[in-house]
Amino acid sequence: MVTPDADVAGAAEVAPPAPALVAGTEPARGRVLVVDDEPLVRRAIRRWLGPAGFDVEEAGGADEATRIIESHPIDAVLSDVQMPDGGGVELLRAIRRIALDLPVVFLTGVPDVDTAAAAVELGAFRFLVKPPDPTGLIDVMRDACQAHALARLRREALAIGVAARQAITDRAGLEVRLDNAVGSLWLAYQPIIEPRTGAIFGLEGLMRSDEPTMRGPDAVLDAAHRTGRIGDVGRQVRALAAAGLARRDSPAALFINLHPDELLADDLVGDGPLAGHAARIVLEITERASLPSSALLSRRIAELRALGFRIAIDDIGAGYSGLTTFADLAPEIVKIDMALVRNVHDAPIKRRTIRSLCELCHDMGSLVVAEGVEVGEERDVLLDLGCDLLQGFLFGRPERLVS
Repeated sequence: MVTPDADVAGAAEVAPPAPALVAGTEPARGRVLVVDDEPLVRRAIRRWLGPAGFDVEEAGGADEATRIIESHPIDAVLSDVQMPDGGGVELLRAIRRIALDLPVVFLTGVPDVDTAAAAVELGAFRFLVKPPDPTGLIDVMRDACQAHALARLRREALAIGVAARQAITDRAGLEVRLDNAVGSLWLAYQPIIEPRTGAIFGLEGLMRSDEPTMRGPDAVLDAAHRTGRIGDVGRQVRALAAAGLARRDSPAALFINLHPDELLADDLVGDGPLAGHAARIVLEITERASLPSSALLSRRIAELRALGFRIAIDDIGAGYSGLTTFADLAPEIVKIDMALVRNVHDAPIKRRTIRSLCELCHDMGSLVVAEGVEVGEERDVLLDLGCDLLQGFLFGRPERLVS
């Protein structure tokens, strides 16, 4: 019986050189690592890719492939799915720890829908069946190498752009623009909906500025970090929030973002502007930055709760502290980052993750908010997964309230 691998090898013995199949084109060159435990298969693929302009390296298994990728640059990987020392999916996981953008193309003689789906969800570039068409294989590997080159250029451009911005922005100029930003801060409010009733559970106050170079919160906070003025920004936001609450007679909660560095700020307690409205406020603490030491944090959280504040963890699923944040904050509300929410109806892994998060949060008595909901399909799936509250453009865009 002829095996799929033998089909590949046999095809190589009779096929004309690959360039004859793509005559008249100038192939994009790149260094391709072919990973397969069968030497005949590797030889066949080399006969196709080599004359087409690729530098081809070979590895007999996942361990050898990993060592090669760690030792010098590779532009794309073509790997068998099943190998004695670990399958291609395991290799892909290892590659992602070494080279985030390196494209991996899978080649299999036994198509398996579940394996293909898992590979694609993990970031496989393509999934091909043995024996491949030589012309098609060359095209796929050319696309893979070009995609890797583009990814590298984008990262370099980003790095250059950041460096250039920092180089041309002296501290004095940055502080002047930050002063303008803080002086022109205002809040845009976005509704948080109870989807089963349509009622507004709360509004999130989102920071905006009229300073042309710092209109969004990321630019303002970046400048505040670089100049050591997170406190100035936080105090202004809290003053604006308090003024808005004084003008608004509504039972809906107001969600205010609070940087972890601000948890110990004096104006959060005592005579601070928000203290008199604490029962109406949810303090959103992002998971993207580290928290103060546990002893200080525990005392401050107890103080805030005694005043009537509720605590929310923001950006769950996008931060670095992971689920250990729950133990420190015991939040009443958890907000799932929009990166997990986006296109959740088409992403089984995201659905499993969100369902598990909802179950964990409900076990701890926390409500779950899904952020960034934009289409009805996302809404329906999120409700089925157990999310209690939803926020996003589907329900309303952030708007400036008119007094």
